[in-house]
Amino acid sequence: MIKNVIEAKNLSVGYGSKVLLKDADFEVKKGDIFVIMGGSGCGKSTLLKVLTGLIKPLEGSFDLLGTDFNKADDEQKELLRQKTGILYQSGALFSSMTLAENIAMVLNQYSNYNARTIDEIVALKLALVGLSGYEDYYPSEISGGMKKRAGLARALALDPEIVYFDEPSAGLDPVSSARLDDLMIEINKNLNTTLVVVTHELQSIFNIANNSIYLDAEIKRISASGNPLELLKNPPNDRVKQFLTRGKEKRKNNQIKD
Repeated sequence: MIKNVIEAKNLSVGYGSKVLLKDADFEVKKGDIFVIMGGSGCGKSTLLKVLTGLIKPLEGSFDLLGTDFNKADDEQKELLRQKTGILYQSGALFSSMTLAENIAMVLNQYSNYNARTIDEIVALKLALVGLSGYEDYYPSEISGGMKKRAGLARALALDPEIVYFDEPSAGLDPVSSARLDDLMIEINKNLNTTLVVVTHELQSIFNIANNSIYLDAEIKRISASGNPLELLKNPPNDRVKQFLTRGKEKRKNNQIKD
């Protein structure tokens, strides 16, 4: 049984000569809700693109589910991708398809299930995210929060071992954001699915994460790792402290002004 579903070794990411993060070493354990956090321009989304195989690292390597992704051939990479799911910022649903058709498309492409079984799985995944009865709705007919949950249902279609989230709270009101956080915790707990989440939203970070890394844009390195609540109690440096307490500082300043 694999203990670490992701192991990064001396990983550097960026575009061409522009390095955003260098010499990154970290591990994501099976069952983690692992948050990649940091301010704008630190390389969070770029690192996620590397981990999902969308772009190559500038240097270094990472093992995904026990396999060196860089050394894997195209067939191995495709099999590894089928063991992962992705929830994009916008949900990335196909607007011309119903919610059921969006999820069924994945199953039609990557499974040998018959039509009846696919319909049953689609209904199950939508129920899992609180969208039972919305099979025949189009993305334009539902709210932003519902689109995110429908996107999550599609990401879960093949029962992946890892689900990646790119700024899941982006564009959501506080109630919808909290509901999505609760859903992520539920999926992690009940399905034992490992979640890797890119976000800068403090409330979400403290709500969901049991492990994290902080990407420091100034030094282009990981400058902290561990449970965010523990990092809040004992910040290893000033920039981590500022990042994790910025909400408190704003409230304090507003109270002074009042």
